[in-house]
Amino acid sequence: MNDSQSTSADEEALHTTPLVAHLIELRNRLLYCLASVAIVFLALFAFANEIYTFVATPLQVFLPESSSMIATEVAAPFLTPFKLTFFVAFVVAVPFILYQIWAFLAPGLYDNEKRLIAPLIATSVLLFYAGIAFAYYVVFPLVFGFFTSTAPEGVTVMTDIGSYLDFVLKLFLAFGIVFEIPIATLLLIRSGAVTADSLASKRPYIIVGCFIIGMLLTPPDVISQVLLALPMWMLFECGVYFGRRLQKPEEDEANA
Repeated sequence: MNDSQSTSADEEALHTTPLVAHLIELRNRLLYCLASVAIVFLALFAFANEIYTFVATPLQVFLPESSSMIATEVAAPFLTPFKLTFFVAFVVAVPFILYQIWAFLAPGLYDNEKRLIAPLIATSVLLFYAGIAFAYYVVFPLVFGFFTSTAPEGVTVMTDIGSYLDFVLKLFLAFGIVFEIPIATLLLIRSGAVTADSLASKRPYIIVGCFIIGMLLTPPDVISQVLLALPMWMLFECGVYFGRRLQKPEEDEANA
């Protein structure tokens, strides 16, 4: 009886140990991610006001000479640059964070999956940065130029710094995430969940969906909605194009 109890206890320990080891590794990876964001944040915090000035430039260039941005809350002059610097720290640390995710998942992947996932992670980082850059250099000048030019006569445009930051962070995240569409499309095709031809056949619905998502993710103005929906459509087409090249041979034969 004692021998059977000892054997069952040993088997339970064998099954529990790998799970505990994975949980410990996951905890360590998360701590590394948090530490990377904290280190970058501490390095950038001394330049918090300069960072905010840079992000506010697309609006400030369109403000009248007699106008400026304002702070309507007592703590806003400190908390707003603080919040922006934390966001920038996260964006800068994204490559390291994705590397930690990759390092955690890699041992469970096959060699062919590793060869596919590694470049996809690198590309996803570049696309995320490209989405933020597109929002800053293309979308913001058009949107803010339109908003400030349509102000009624006698109304002075003086935007609150906190409201402005919430507005631009929402657009940064929206465009950064949307620019990941090619990666999501490639993964769906490569996993066999869908085929490139089946996605292409649903193009009219995809286009309508892009404009609906653009309406939901952006402020209530037509310009930013269109500027988000059109890149989504183009990125979807890129994903379908490269998905055809990466589609598994057996899927091609089945479709033929």
